[in-house]
This record gives sequence, structure tokens and C-alpha cells, in this order.
Amino acid sequence: MSQTIARPDGRDITIIGAGIIGLCSAIELLQKGFQVTIVDKAEPGQGASYGNAGIISPWSIVPQSLPGMWRKVPSWLLDPLGPVAVSPRYFPRMAYWGTRFLLQGRRTQVEKNSQAMASLIRDCIPLYQQLLADTGSQDLLRDSYYVHAYRNEKEANLSSLDYQIRIKNGADIERYNGQQLRQLEPALSTDFAAAIVIKGQARLTNPGRLGQVLANKVQLLGGKLIQREVGNIRPNVNGGWDCFYDGKSLPSSQLLVSAGAWSADLLRPLGIKVLMENERGYHISYPDVDMQLNNSIMDADMKFVASQMEDGLRIAGTAEFDDKNAPPNPQRVAGLANLANKMFPDLGQSNFQSWVGVRPSLPDSLPCLGKVQGLPGLHVAFGHSHYGMMMAPQSAKLIAQSITHEIDEELLNDFRLNRF
Repeated sequence: MSQTIARPDGRDITIIGAGIIGLCSAIELLQKGFQVTIVDKAEPGQGASYGNAGIISPWSIVPQSLPGMWRKVPSWLLDPLGPVAVSPRYFPRMAYWGTRFLLQGRRTQVEKNSQAMASLIRDCIPLYQQLLADTGSQDLLRDSYYVHAYRNEKEANLSSLDYQIRIKNGADIERYNGQQLRQLEPALSTDFAAAIVIKGQARLTNPGRLGQVLANKVQLLGGKLIQREVGNIRPNVNGGWDCFYDGKSLPSSQLLVSAGAWSADLLRPLGIKVLMENERGYHISYPDVDMQLNNSIMDADMKFVASQMEDGLRIAGTAEFDDKNAPPNPQRVAGLANLANKMFPDLGQSNFQSWVGVRPSLPDSLPCLGKVQGLPGLHVAFGHSHYGMMMAPQSAKLIAQSITHEIDEELLNDFRLNRF
């Protein structure tokens, strides 16, 4: 194996993680003249971001924890089809994280977290257009609405906090009655009586292919991709960092940990603890159904999303807290299929394929970005929860500017590693 040798000018970096955050960060750093090597056990872009619903929304700026949510959590946990599940063996580990999560639901904290989210998300559409402009794959990004569909028309309320946050930030939002909703999305069940339609959105028609496109761009810009599992990291006695895999050392002047849910495992031996949990998400896809959606649609009651992909209809959602390497839970898959049939009666007994991935989630719905205090040359960019696809381009810009000392680190204060 040919090893990357640390450059005297310090403009070389190893990125652990070839997910959407790592790939976008690599492109930013390559464009700044860095020598970049990405190491990941999986193929580029085929982790958590591969399985999401493809929504690219400048208005997904509402944190997961909201006022009054504590009242709903027990019923969600007891409902086999509910949006949240916790493995019994995982409950003890979840106690402290869950408490901190619910505390983030205070209104003042929600508004603060929302502004931090907006700083990472508001420009996601033009930034993706820039990333794709020279790839020949601009068709991956399409204009779309984001339709929040409700069975109880009273629940479709524009005065609720989550919609007010969006409106105050400039979102174009409209309430549709049942007739308008059916004209917009004829395949949707007539059980849905109203919708909140968020405009000015986009959607990705194949998140997995986006990962491949960006990986190709990394290589065209001169970056290296190594498909190996990193065992550990440690400071190099000569300065810089060593990344170990296959019993070998890969030295570099700078190191960026962007390994999603596996990031905390790499940092723990360095004495760094991160309040982050494994939030497993599922999707099922219907490759053969003769049905088309015009927009991304969320079942606002059950918190899952349907979106049209290149390979068919995708139903994505649920939050299951369990070990990263636990086998897929067939009950969650069956539940998602059940909900899909309630949302789209024409699905019938259509065949579907299932997928499960792991989101890295912190209690405030914000990632960890920036330098690691006391460990020169070590940087982090992980923990983007449900928002990694939307936050990736701007997160990459900020971490690259942090590495090159182009911004004041105080600008990343909301995303500091040790905030909990």
C-alpha cells in the first residue's frame, strides 16, 4: 500500500467517512488545494444518506424536540406502528440522552436551535446545484413541494410553532383542503383531509447515485478513496495524525472524523465523550408500482415520508434506537409497509425491498463541527441526525474554512463537540 506522506505545509488531510458529509468536505478541501484521502469501510455515499427520502428543503429548520412532545412519546412507544421505537436492551442507555432531548423542547431552546439549523440549511438548493453543475448529473435534483398531509383537518394549522418558525424565516407555505390535495396528489388516500404545502423545495431522485457522483468528483479533483475499516486514530509523534487500518498507519497533517454514528467510537479512546445515540431509520421501496408522486409527501400523523425515486416509490421514516449493528427489525419493516398501504391504497400487495441505516443524533438536532480543543490537527463533522443530506454542503464549507483558519471558530459555537 502506498501511504500518504504528511506535507510540510500541513495542507494534507485524511477524512474518515465517505458519506455525504465526508464527500462534500473532501470536495471543498480539494478545491482549496489540499491533498485529500478518504477512508471508509463502505462504498462512498452508501451509508445513512443512501436511504433517506431525498428531501432538499431550505425550510427543514425545525428541531426534532418540540414543546409538549413529552406528552406524545409514551403513546408513540406503545404503538407498534408509531414513529419511535426503543429496543428494550437499549432503554437504560437512552435515559440520559432522552432527558436532554426533551429539555431541548423548551420554546426558547427550539427557536435558538432552529436558527443554528437554518445557518446550515438555508442555501442547500443552490449549493447542490453548484456541486452537480459540472457532473452531467444535474437531473438528480428536481423542483418539488413538501406536502405535510393530515387526516384531521384541524391539525393542519399554520399557526402552530413549527410552521410559524418556517414562515418567520421566509418560507412560502399554503394550506390545502382535501379537494386541493387530491388534485395535487391523486394517488394519496382520501383519508387525508388537509395539507400544509411548503413550496420552494427540491428533491433528490437517487441519494445513492448522488454519493457515487460526488465520489467521482473527488477523484477527478485528485482525491484518493480507500475502502477499509479504520481501527483507531492517534496523534503522530512527529506531529499530525495516524489513521490505522489493516495493521498499517496512514499519516497526515490533519484528520477529519466524519464517520457518522461510528465517530464517537473513534474519539472515545482519546478521552472524548459525545452525547450521541444511534437512531436507526428504515425505508421500503416499491420498484414495480404503476403510480407517480408529484412531490415529497409526509404523513404528518405517523411521521414518515413518501417520495418518487428513479428506482420506484420510496417510503422512509421511523426512529428506532438500538445498537448500530443490530439486525433489521422485521416488525418495523412490516409496520412501514402497513402505513404505506394506508397512505396509498393502490399499492395493494405490491412487492417491496427494505433497507435500514443508522443516523447519528444529538439531543438538539445539531451536528458537531469544528476543531477538537487540545488536539491540534483533529477536526469533526458528524451528528447531522435527519438533516445530513440538507446540511452537508454548508457543513463542508464551514469545516473547510475552519481547517484553513478562514473563519472565527466562535461562529461554530452552536456545533461545538463538548456542548453537552
